[in-house]
Amino acid sequence: MFSKILIANRGEVAVRIIRACRELGIKTVGVFSKADRDSLHVKIADEAICIGEAPSSESYLNIPALISAAEIADVEAIHPGYGFLAENAHFAEICESCQIKFIGPKPESIRLAGDKSVARTEMQKIGVPTIPGSKGTVKNQEDALRLAKKYGYPVVCKAVAGGGGKGIKVAHNDGKLISAFLTAQAEAEAAFGNREVYIEKYLKEPRHIEVQIAADGRGNIIHLGERDCSVQRRHQKLIEESPAPGFDVKLRRKIGEVAVRAAKAFKYENLGTIEFLVDQDNNFYFMEMNTRLQVEHPVTEMVTGIDLVKEQILIAMGEKLSFSQDRIQLKGHAMECRINAEDPDNQFMPSPGKIDTWIVPGGPHIRVDSHAFAGYSIPPYYDSMIAKFISYGKDRNETIAIMLRALKETIIGPIKTTVSLHEKILNRPRFRQGGVSTNFIDAHFLTEKVEIQEEKKAG
Repeated sequence: MFSKILIANRGEVAVRIIRACRELGIKTVGVFSKADRDSLHVKIADEAICIGEAPSSESYLNIPALISAAEIADVEAIHPGYGFLAENAHFAEICESCQIKFIGPKPESIRLAGDKSVARTEMQKIGVPTIPGSKGTVKNQEDALRLAKKYGYPVVCKAVAGGGGKGIKVAHNDGKLISAFLTAQAEAEAAFGNREVYIEKYLKEPRHIEVQIAADGRGNIIHLGERDCSVQRRHQKLIEESPAPGFDVKLRRKIGEVAVRAAKAFKYENLGTIEFLVDQDNNFYFMEMNTRLQVEHPVTEMVTGIDLVKEQILIAMGEKLSFSQDRIQLKGHAMECRINAEDPDNQFMPSPGKIDTWIVPGGPHIRVDSHAFAGYSIPPYYDSMIAKFISYGKDRNETIAIMLRALKETIIGPIKTTVSLHEKILNRPRFRQGGVSTNFIDAHFLTEKVEIQEEKKAG
């Protein structure tokens, strides 16, 4: 058993990991930037060390500062959470070289899965279906236009090192493709330090389905069912649920088996997620692998009864998986709403600042994961998510009803949040029917707002 773990992250995920460690009897070391000095994870960690100035490049992405903190605190392991350095193979290698256990996959697995183009090629080798697209990266505009002619519009340009919706641009004609290609390269360079992109055929109205996998260091790899993450804004998830609406036992087993096969090809160890796009005929295509804990992991925890963060830590200690595939059964239904400090009525402008009022839901079958509280000041430097509401019910309808009750109980001010947007989404008949596509928000909310604004200008 580890005696002490450093958490190389901030906010809600740092709090989540501290709670898992405390239940396992493991002491924790929190790290913080100067902007996060009063954050909740700093208050509840057993120790806390300042690692730099507010910009993430000077703190949470500052590898020397993190390693120094780990050595000063004399920890045996580092948990990277998600975001920041969670999928950074170089960071994992440095941890290993310093005899500090990285709670995640091996560096070579991170590197292999992290290059989206290489990962696609690996999947094609083992017969995992992939979306038609370029073999490797696309070097110039001429090659991009040639591929678009081959596959037909629309196509999508994607950063090979992408994540969080960055470096993804859709094009419907030659002119738009050149712009999309150059913009995707620029975004990729700025976000990931890697401007390489590849091109895929763009699927119309697909669903975004991901499969949670777990693998120990003894060759055991299993899946824990799927999550539907199709409700997105600009490729960033807003709502996730498990099981996916409309998935029968046969389809769940099939996509799960493919996900396990993919994880084996990556020689994977620890927790990870295989992501797919699913068309209207339930054909599914490999999209990418996330080599880390996911923001939406709680919905899988709710329907399986398994603490995934504890499992990560136990795997990193060399333990065998605490469950087998035949023990995994999805019971009931779970849903997560991401609560962001953004103004949904003003193009989702960030809304940092001090929270004066913080009344969040309670009661049966509702879970709130958050690092915020009354009196907390949201810094403007990081992701805008301040909470996750997770509801659980015997079926999807009950789960939605519980979530709506929870959203109506919530009072957060004076900052703006996405609470009201979630209420609107959950009340939409199209959402209630299940199986919405990734363009649901654009089609039902963003387009609607543009039309209303244009009507107001015209009037």
